[in-house]
Amino acid sequence: MKKHNFSAGPAILPESVFAEASEAVRDFNGMGLSILEISHRSKQFVAVLEEAEQLVRDLTDAGEDYAVLFLTGGASSQFFYAPMNLLGPDHTAGYIDTGTWSAKAIKEAKAFGQVEVLASSAADNYTYIPTDYEIPAHLRYLHMTSNNTVFGTQHPDFPDTNVPIVCDMSSDILSRPLDLHKFGLIYAGAQKNIGPAGVTVVIVRKDWLGELKRHIPTMLDYRTHIKKNSSFNTPPVYPIYVSMLTMRWVTENGGVAAMAERNAAKAKLVYDEIDSNPRFKGTVANAYSRSTMNATFVCTDEADSDKFLAACQEADINGIKGHRSVGGFRASMYNSMELKSVEALVNVMQTF
Repeated sequence: MKKHNFSAGPAILPESVFAEASEAVRDFNGMGLSILEISHRSKQFVAVLEEAEQLVRDLTDAGEDYAVLFLTGGASSQFFYAPMNLLGPDHTAGYIDTGTWSAKAIKEAKAFGQVEVLASSAADNYTYIPTDYEIPAHLRYLHMTSNNTVFGTQHPDFPDTNVPIVCDMSSDILSRPLDLHKFGLIYAGAQKNIGPAGVTVVIVRKDWLGELKRHIPTMLDYRTHIKKNSSFNTPPVYPIYVSMLTMRWVTENGGVAAMAERNAAKAKLVYDEIDSNPRFKGTVANAYSRSTMNATFVCTDEADSDKFLAACQEADINGIKGHRSVGGFRASMYNSMELKSVEALVNVMQTF
């Protein structure tokens, strides 16, 4: 029996994607070859890559002024990749510090230019999304982490500013509609809403590149990958293929707007239970900051934690433990999670 998988990532994917992807491992499109062994320059894989790019464009409304890339190294590599390409020694970038990943991004950016932390919730253990800050007009870019998987917080919207936003959307890309024109660069590790671990999607405004005099290693220059259509070196063929299938599924199920409705319904179900059940309490300071992707909570009585975890395991609920750095519990509810899995979790909470 398939378990209810609340893992924060690598995360759940649609059953139809698993079925088609597993068949492709044996025989891809009747070629008599596995997707794992075909050439990345074959017409069959080029077609996959082109469809995957088009699906990203369709789902995010990315026009031709943006490049869509499929890279490796995860979002953690983009922490230095982005400032290396965009931030000069005479530039200043603004960062909003809302969690583990934004703190790491800030550390990397300081090697390439000036960094100003405009707002931070670190002093309160990242339990909320800061709102009281100004965005100086002279900034090269404003960096945000849209959703914070460890702490269960999420920017519910993005500021109206003339400063281009650079955003780590690893854990909530394709979960809600975006006004792409606010962004100069979006990067996202695939392993939450797009596909399996191993590929990172980058959407970058092309006219923003090439302005720095700094030497950029060939492999770390966005322009290299734009010129070679994400195939300067051998790309992660299978993760790109599975991502393409997942984005097909999103499209066939109503697109990003429909995903937003699904996700809002799932999140409401969990948060309503957290708020009404005296045996649990949420760890996020206010409703404004709560993530629709990752609901974090603890038992009111710490002594109940092991018992609750055992009850979840008995109900075939997997991956519910919180991040090791904060403890407690975390229900990760990405696009592919069905409402019935969330209902199973809530039922355990009610009967616990």
